[in-house]
This record gives sequence, structure tokens and C-alpha cells, in this order.
Amino acid sequence: MGVESGQKREHPVILRLAVPVPLRRLFDYLPPAGLTADDLHPGQRFWVPFGNRSLVAVLVDVVSESPLAELKPALEQIDSLSVFDDRSRGFLQWAADYYQAPLGELYAAALPVALRKGKPADHWAEQWLELTTEGKGLPETALARAKKQQELLQLLLRSGRQSRTVLNARGLNTTVCKALIERGLARWESGPTAPPPMEEVAPRPAPELNDEQREAIDAVSLGNFSASLLEGTTGSGKTEVYLRLMERALAEGQQALLLVPEIGLTPQTLRRIAARFPDHRIAALHSGLADGERARAWLSAASGVADIVIGTRSAIFTPLPRLGVILVDEEHDGSFKQQDGVRYSARDLSVVLARNAGVPVLLGSATPSLESLHNALSGRYQHLRLRHRAGNARPPQISLVPTLHQPLQEGFAPQSLRHIGDTLARGEQALVFINRRGYAPALTCDDCGWLADCPHCSSKLTLHRRQRHLRCHHCDYRQPEVHRCPQCHSRNINALGTGTERSEDFLAHTFSDFPVIRVDRDTTASKQALDRLLEPARNGEPCLLLGTQMLAKGHHLPKVTLVVIQDADGGLFSADFRAPERMGQLLEQVAGRAGRGDLPGHVLVQSRYPEHPLLQLLLNKGYGPFARQLLEERELTGLPPYRAMALVRAECEEPRWAEEFLNNARNYLQALAPPSPQLQYLGPVPALLERKSGRFRFYLQITAEKRGLLQGLLARFTHWAESNKNRRLRWAVDMDAQELS
Repeated sequence: MGVESGQKREHPVILRLAVPVPLRRLFDYLPPAGLTADDLHPGQRFWVPFGNRSLVAVLVDVVSESPLAELKPALEQIDSLSVFDDRSRGFLQWAADYYQAPLGELYAAALPVALRKGKPADHWAEQWLELTTEGKGLPETALARAKKQQELLQLLLRSGRQSRTVLNARGLNTTVCKALIERGLARWESGPTAPPPMEEVAPRPAPELNDEQREAIDAVSLGNFSASLLEGTTGSGKTEVYLRLMERALAEGQQALLLVPEIGLTPQTLRRIAARFPDHRIAALHSGLADGERARAWLSAASGVADIVIGTRSAIFTPLPRLGVILVDEEHDGSFKQQDGVRYSARDLSVVLARNAGVPVLLGSATPSLESLHNALSGRYQHLRLRHRAGNARPPQISLVPTLHQPLQEGFAPQSLRHIGDTLARGEQALVFINRRGYAPALTCDDCGWLADCPHCSSKLTLHRRQRHLRCHHCDYRQPEVHRCPQCHSRNINALGTGTERSEDFLAHTFSDFPVIRVDRDTTASKQALDRLLEPARNGEPCLLLGTQMLAKGHHLPKVTLVVIQDADGGLFSADFRAPERMGQLLEQVAGRAGRGDLPGHVLVQSRYPEHPLLQLLLNKGYGPFARQLLEERELTGLPPYRAMALVRAECEEPRWAEEFLNNARNYLQALAPPSPQLQYLGPVPALLERKSGRFRFYLQITAEKRGLLQGLLARFTHWAESNKNRRLRWAVDMDAQELS
């Protein structure tokens, strides 16, 4: 990365900073008054003036010469110590280069919101209670006559020290601590941030491993880099493999990082890990946390205080000085790819981070992404398999239900309704999967054909009858429910299609003796909502679960014996070449909810095209042969993972400006590297969702046989684009793009 050019000027100390702006270069500033070179360390944050704003920047380097004649001083040093260590800074630089992203924006993405806004890291500094030499020499039963003091002594003997926050949360208040201090057994020390206390749960012993689990664990060696794909059928015990590898890392004094999709980070997941490791500090990093909680968790991980870090996508950027193992659950999940801003893949970066740190990374899934499966089949990754369900659970029976000429009731075939009724009558649970929120996905006038369109997007408005409004699920535009056609003024308005809300009404009426639990984004908006909704199902009460892909993975509900997939056809005819892969993963994941306990499971898959070869292959042979068939097709058509692919995206309120920019971009790139068998261009073409939030969206697709060739081209393109774009236009490079929408 470069800085703005001009006449060189020497100063004793110059700060070279990454500023969070969409420019791919660093910026030089003088240090604030009173600071010397001894006070400056790369990884510190500073307030800097930028135009008419003040921004939080990260120090990348300290130099003595700048190409700029005049330099502004930074306004204020925020941290006396670095918040990013050497390895983290190198990792972020690699990610910025690979994804063609501004380094300043990547640092901003790596920081939790409170730190991004300039809150000092020492705001969350803690007081820690630790044992004196005399205290460390006592047996655990030394204070048996004072129950609370003994509990505190045992805790400190096990964990070494504990923060005031955790002690208060455990009911070990100042009085109890003071008693140990007065006996000369403990003392308070200032120290780093501790993670927010976890909900206290009863410790849970480890279950017995089966042979496949034991072989998978033994195949992963700590202390050296290795990348492994753990392909395990749903219910095969992948989580237990993760827990055992965490256990090994913790025993070596190392940290463990577990990445999960946003949807999978439920209180159930956290409770299971807390129950397994009651004496270790666990930091959770996800969007459901308040800003202060997330900052504390991040700082506790970065200082090495947290032993286990569980997080969603952005947790991959958290500095971990004692990192020992990286685990990625549901590695195929699309939420690991950031779709705006810096468009990185946390799954792919986990392999890079593991390589840099010299530690193993394990990618786990019942339905691996084609990229990871290709890496395993070609020998780049170690391929570990769990073919059998844990315990006595057996794979569910799967049946296709043709719907083309069937008399459907609110989207349900008679056979499906009959099976749901029989399941509930036996005191078991049924799960219905419908991947559409709201009451109905469209509203129309039966007299003139009017459709309720979003005024800002190329999409229909979804009817949400409970809230009495129409909503766009892309830009969140809302308007009151329509009862009279705005075109012909007819009252003959009809809701087309079925969403979860409409299905809930129908199923609640049809099976009125049993509770219907709807799980989608609308019913789980508040913190802990998903956990509360699923409580009756976990307790084993007969009930009917209904929901979107939030129900598809991560939930162990042993009394669910029937799964009904209302429409399996969504990915069969899409213009997106990844749609069949996603369809197969989703169907397999949903089907995997059935029969996870001692009772046998049954899956009903409704389809208008039951003879489709891909659907037949998936349901008759399973995901493995299905995925290998898709890989063969990708190789024949020259698509990822056999070729590297990037999209140059552009969006603007005036579509011709976006098209013009991308046409000029293609001409520039083709002048550097003409089309050939090794390098191909497509477009510009409209995105599958052409208009979103009032802006028209187009992309230019570039595929290359060699990733290095593509990276070199994109690096030159970004410099050209920063100088040649229309100010009213947004553009972005999407390396290893996962979406064409």
C-alpha cells in the first residue's frame, strides 16, 4: 500500500496509519504533542483528522520520511498498548491484499463496535483475585468450616485467578474475598479484561467416543499446521470431536477458536461448552451482544485471558496470542462469506490463519461445500469421515411426495397432513420446513393483475398479516396492508403463495390440540427468543415445529420423528450455478433433524418435479454422490472450484452509469490480459436482483485458471478504478464470490 505522493519531508517520527476509508493506501500523520518514538507501537489506535471528520485509525508503521510536504498531527493516542499483535497485523494485511480491500476498512471490520468508535481498551480493565504463595500451598479442603471461603479457594486453585466480575456473578462477593485477603491467602491485582460471565450450568461429563470419532480426533495433531475436512452425517457426533480437540488444546495452555454460523450460536451451544469446561474462560463474539459485552469478550481474547473463543464470521480477525486450534462448524454455510463492505470468507481465512500460526484447522459439515470437498478429494485437506449416527439413532426414511396434480391445502399434500396427524397422535414431534417468511410472498389483484412491488427493489412485497403491513425482505421497505387495488380500485385482492405465518394459522386450526411453534426471523428478533421458543420441544412435549432454515441445523431435538419439506424445487432451475449445491445442503440438513433419538425418523419431501435427476440422486444416494456429480459438472463448465472467480460489482441510481463503468473496466482489463482459455470475462450483466434499495446493480465476472493471474489483474484494476469511477457510483471487488444476486 502506498501513500499520497509529493515532495519528501523528513521528521523525527511519522505515524503511518490505516484509516477506515475506501482508499487502498496508508496515510501519514505526525504524532500528538508530547509523544516520543518510545510511546509508539504498531497496533495502537489514534484519533486522526480526515477531511471534516475525526476517525479512529490503526498504527501500521513508524517511519521518519514521508512523500507529503505537509503533515497534520494525529489528535490523540487512544491506547498505550497495541490492540493488534504482530501476527494479527500480518494476517489483516494478507486479507486486504487477497480480497483487494482497503486495509483501514479491514481493521475497522476486525474491531468490535465500541473499539471502532474509539473507546479506550483500558476502560474494561479488571481487578483480579489471585492466591499468594501460602494460598497456593493449601489443600482444597483447608477452609471446610467456611463454605463460601472454601468455594472461593477451590475456584482459585483450579483457575489460578479470577476477575471481580466473575466472582460477583458467582455470589463470591467482596466480603468473602476480603476474608481470604486478611488471612494472607489472596490478593487483588490489576489486570486485563475478563470475558462477560457465562450462564452457570451443571458440569457435564464427556460421553464415550465411537471408533470413527476417535480416529478423527487422533488424526488432528496439535502444534503443526494441517487442514482437515470432517464430513459427518447429521447426528454423527461432530460436536464431540470439536470438544475433544478443544480439551487437548486447553491442556497444552492454548486457546481454541470455534467459528459458527450466526444461526448456530444459540444459548444451547454455549451452555454445552460451558458445561464441558466449567473452569475455563469462554468469550462469545456475535451480533446478539451489547457493544460493551462484545468489546470485553474481544479484549479478553486478544489479551490471552479467554481460553475458548466462540464466534461468528468476524471473530476470525480477533487476535489470539495462545491460539492452538481452529474449528469451523457448518463450514458450508453461506453466512461465513461477508456480502458487503470487505467481502471476505471467514472459512477460507481460517485456513490462512491456521497456516500462519502453525496450528491445525478442522472444517466440519454434514454437507461440505464443493470447494472444501474438492480440496479433500484432491489431497489438499485431510478427509475425515463420520458415517454413522451417534448412539442408537438411525438415518431417517425419506419419501418423495409428488404435488403437481395433487389437491393441496395451503401448500400441503393430503399425505403430508395425514403423517403430521399420526405423528402428533403418537406423542411425538413433527417439523415443517418452509423457507419463506410472512403470510404470503405476493399480493395481487384478481381483476386487473396488479402485483404489490417494492418501489426500491426488483422484488415483490411480502404480506405480513399479523403486523398488517407489506414488507420488502431486501431493503425493509414497509407499507400498510392493501385492501383496494391502487390500479383498478377493485377489492378483489388475493394473497399468492404460502409463508410461515399463513402455514402457522392453517396448521394451528388443523391440529388445534397441539401447540404450533413458528421459528423464523420475525419470531426470534429478541435476545434468547429462539431458546425460549424451542424449550417445549426440548422438553419432549408433542408439538409441531414450523420454520425457515433457522430450524435446519444446530438443533438436537430427539422427539422430532417427522420432517415435512413443503417445497424442494427452489434450487433446481435457478440462474445461479450454486443453487443446486445450496438446495442439496439445505434439504439434507433439514432431513437430518428427524430421528436423532431412539425413535425412527421419516422425511417427506414435496416436489412438483419428483423425477428430476438431481433430486433423485440426492434422496436415493445421499449428499456425497450428489456433490460429486455437481463437481463433475463444475469441472466441465470451468466453474469454481476448478477455476478462480471474482466479480467486479457496480451499483448506481442510474443504471447506464454502472454499465458504462463496468464496460470501461472490461476494456481496461482486456488490454492488460486479453481473453484466452486461461482467462475469461463475462458481462457486464445485471445481478439476479437487479435493483435493490433504489440502486441498479451489475457485475463483471472474471474466471482464471491460475489464481495468481487473477490477483495480479485485480490489484491493477483497483488502482485504475479509484481514479476512474463516477462519484455517484459504488464499486467493489468480490473475490471468490458466493452470490450472483
